Amino acid sequence: METEFTPWLSLGGGMMIGASAVLLMATNGRIAGISGLTAKIFTRSSDGEARGVSALFVLGLLLAAPLWLLVSGGWPQQWVPSSPVLMAVAGLLVGFGASYGNGCTSGHGVCGISRGSARSIVATVTFMATAFVTVFVMRHLIGA
Repeated sequence: METEFTPWLSLGGGMMIGASAVLLMATNGRIAGISGLTAKIFTRSSDGEARGVSALFVLGLLLAAPLWLLVSGGWPQQWVPSSPVLMAVAGLLVGFGASYGNGCTSGHGVCGISRGSARSIVATVTFMATAFVTVFVMRHLIGA
């Protein structure tokens, strides 16, 4: 399977992710863990400010593709060679893992590692190793 690697776009995207995580921590003292921010929007909480900040952060994520359309004139191209059922199962497994691991790739991988959190380093190594094994099995043993 051929993939299109765009190092400059990837570098720019990574810099924006890092900058947004730093900005959220510096201005609100909150970690930019997407699963935690999304959960905060839907939980009953007396802290309306936290809910509003979380909603704005997640809204910014959702507006990235329409903003790309305005800037470039075309939608971002994405191709996922899997069935909708397999993607739904994978999404449920990721959601379960984020809940069970008390955080997601953005919370542990971006924010936790940058803060030197041993727990986040272990979590990130665990989900990256699992991803490597999954891709190997799916591509080379199963052939999907």
